[in-house]
Amino acid sequence: MKALAARTFHMVHLSVNGQPQQAALTRHTSVLHYLRNDLGLNGPKLGCGLGACGACTVLLNGVPARACVIPAIEMQGRELTTLEGLGQADHPHPVQQAFMDAQAAQCGYCLNGMIMMTVALLKRHPNPTDDQIKAALSHNLCRCGTHLEIMDAVRRAAVLMAAQA
Repeated sequence: MKALAARTFHMVHLSVNGQPQQAALTRHTSVLHYLRNDLGLNGPKLGCGLGACGACTVLLNGVPARACVIPAIEMQGRELTTLEGLGQADHPHPVQQAFMDAQAAQCGYCLNGMIMMTVALLKRHPNPTDDQIKAALSHNLCRCGTHLEIMDAVRRAAVLMAAQA
C-alpha cells in the first residue's frame, strides 16, 4: 500500500473583499475552492472547472479572473473581490441593482460572472456600446437564454453608475 505523500502548506496573505486574510494552502488549492470552502463565499460558482464558462469570475486587483484555474498560493499580497464584496442586500452595487431591475436571471448560475465582468467593463467603458458589451460578456456562458435581459441590465448599470458619479 502506497503511503500518502505529505502535503506542503504555504502561508498566503491576501485581501478578500477589503478584509485581510491569511491561510495555509496547498499548491493544489484553487482560488475558487479557497473562497467557497474556507471563506464561505458562494457568489463564484464552479461551472466547467476549466476557466471557460465564467461562472467563477472574481476581480483580481480589479481585473476579471477565473478563480477555478488559479492556484490560491499565487494570491500573495493581492486583492480579490467577489460578488459578495460589491454590495449588501440592503445596499446593492449599481450593477447588482441593475441586474435585479432587469430581471436578468432564470437559473442565476451565470450571474456571478456576468455581474463581475460588467463591473470591470464599466470601469473601462462607462458608457459602453452594444458591441463592447457583447465582446466583454462573450466568454461568459448563459445556458438559460437571458441574453437580452443581461444586455438590458448592463445598459441600466451604466446609467445607474453615471448617476452616482
